Amino acid sequence: MEKTIENKVNEGVMLPLMEEFYTIQGEGYHTGTAAYFIRVGGCDVGCHWCDVKESWNAATHPPTHIDQIVDHAAQYSKTIVVTGGEPLTWNMSPLTTALKQRGMSVHIETSGAYELSGQWDWFCLSPKKVKMPVAAAYDRADELKVIIYNKHDFAFAKAEAQKVSDKCVLFLQPEWSVREKMIPLITEFVMQHPEWRISLQTHKYLNIP
Repeated sequence: MEKTIENKVNEGVMLPLMEEFYTIQGEGYHTGTAAYFIRVGGCDVGCHWCDVKESWNAATHPPTHIDQIVDHAAQYSKTIVVTGGEPLTWNMSPLTTALKQRGMSVHIETSGAYELSGQWDWFCLSPKKVKMPVAAAYDRADELKVIIYNKHDFAFAKAEAQKVSDKCVLFLQPEWSVREKMIPLITEFVMQHPEWRISLQTHKYLNIP
């Protein structure tokens, strides 16, 4: 990568953009609402069940100036979701500042494994055992979304819920490949622990991005 471009990526003025698209939010608290997604490349958390592994290698995604990203987003929606990959791999402050200057509400979906940056109207924390969140991510979380792949993940979810504020909304979401097996267990768990809610990947049922 050219040194000047590399510096701009490190500063957050350019980002390795994997894709951007306007769709319906499929998961969590804002399910069913229209949003413009900005998917940033780069992630070393390495979840074996990740459904966007092509996002992991940042070098395969073109460094894109945030002005271009913001101009595209402004054409579609007032609600922006920044996801990845792991967006907090990069400095998110320039992007979120530019988006908010254009009057947009800015959300993030993150593992919380890296130092926080950016200004967020909604912070969805989805912790992963292989690379745990930093303490500040728990403090900032508006939404805790734990992916349930097997029975052991329920204990992990309960432990993670102890680390967030009382105002944080708690979600359990079945990992897609084992959803038929895990949904009955999640249903039973939520009935026994009503402080939790169920999140489903409704965009996959709807066959939309």
